[in-house]
Amino acid sequence: MDPAPILYHGSCLCGAIRYAVRSEIKAVSHCHCSMCRKAHGAAFASHGSVPTAAFSIVEGAQWLRQRSSSPGVTRSFCGQCGSPLTWQRDHGDFSDWTSFSLGTLDTPFTPRKQRHLYGDAVPAWHPLHGTQPHAGGTGTP
Repeated sequence: MDPAPILYHGSCLCGAIRYAVRSEIKAVSHCHCSMCRKAHGAAFASHGSVPTAAFSIVEGAQWLRQRSSSPGVTRSFCGQCGSPLTWQRDHGDFSDWTSFSLGTLDTPFTPRKQRHLYGDAVPAWHPLHGTQPHAGGTGTP
């Protein structure tokens, strides 16, 4: 049986790592928690999720680095340029899904729906501060 067709392509900043997505992107979220802000060096991190079997590194796997960012969560990034690429739960709900940084997509993508997480953690210097975007969770996960 042939694998599903590639719907989306992505890569890190330096292009050392390239990936393919063979599924529609689900659970688009913009997370404002302090961990995502620090991992991305930005006001929030934007992720899309797909079943792990639908996400594959097609080039540069030797540059992929991983670290445990919190109990049960592993993040991956490029060891050459530092681009944050994925995060994944090690066990429990959705451990068979991979979330990846939407900013690394090379293929156009328009989400059907999206949500903000940890809206109460939006930093004071960001225009969304005090607006409480639709959010789940509080502060730091």
